[in-house]
Amino acid sequence: MDVPKNLRVLAFDLDDTLAESKCPISPQMGSALSDLLGQVQVLIISGGTYNQFETQVVEHLPRSADLSNLHLMPTCGTRYLRWDPAHGWTEQYSHDLEPGQRRTVAKVLEQEARALGVWEPQENVFGPRIEDRGSQMTFSGLGQSAPTGLKKLWDPGGDKRDRLRVAVQRLLPDLEVRSGGSTSIDITRKGIDKSHGLQMLSQVLGIELSAMHFVGDRLDPGGNDYPVKALGVSTFQVENAQACLQYVRAILDRLTLGAHPRNGSKPLPGTRGEYPPTELCTFAPKAQP
Repeated sequence: MDVPKNLRVLAFDLDDTLAESKCPISPQMGSALSDLLGQVQVLIISGGTYNQFETQVVEHLPRSADLSNLHLMPTCGTRYLRWDPAHGWTEQYSHDLEPGQRRTVAKVLEQEARALGVWEPQENVFGPRIEDRGSQMTFSGLGQSAPTGLKKLWDPGGDKRDRLRVAVQRLLPDLEVRSGGSTSIDITRKGIDKSHGLQMLSQVLGIELSAMHFVGDRLDPGGNDYPVKALGVSTFQVENAQACLQYVRAILDRLTLGAHPRNGSKPLPGTRGEYPPTELCTFAPKAQP
């Protein structure tokens, strides 16, 4: 789809879109996002926790960035935070799973992962495989702190995640089960996904969905970006953070000129030297705010 002519909200996935998985955004991406914040509302909506948003994005934005135009929706839009100059990032809502639901999800995830042969030996795992994020349960095949390079090799075609997602969804029909990052499965309350997040932001800002545009890497059916596409919001799929940076720069060029980018523009190959080495990009979770 084409970028809306009346573009007012630009929404992004985080891992493998704005940044490599569990890595900070590049200085170039930080500068580009800051420029976007001076012209449109920017939403970041991803399966990660708030702490990942802070560590991967917020801490790497220029000090001049207008945070009043930045909206954070961690855990696939099940939480929403806005910037308050007096109090910092302030939670607007949180659609938490019940404690009993979270226990059941953890049991089913391990049970089905073992049955399908995707429960890796402990010596191959980095950090917890199943993470309770309150409003979302997340399974990571190699653990939450696995190096990016290994994660990309674990399930490049997505078959492991797809099989696990289908098996878990069959046993948990009252919950939402989606493929997330390169090794992950995300489980949330039914109907609480990225499409819900964009609809909530539309209501809060009084901006029509037709004036929004979403950029992500998992727009395929079963991916956690797909609900946005199914909602009818205009979308653009990128393969990685380098391609996303190219696309963001194209949007900025056209915003400056009073025009908008075309989805047919081909992303230029990125330079890995712009980013931290992928083997160093791991994330150590902190306490939730």
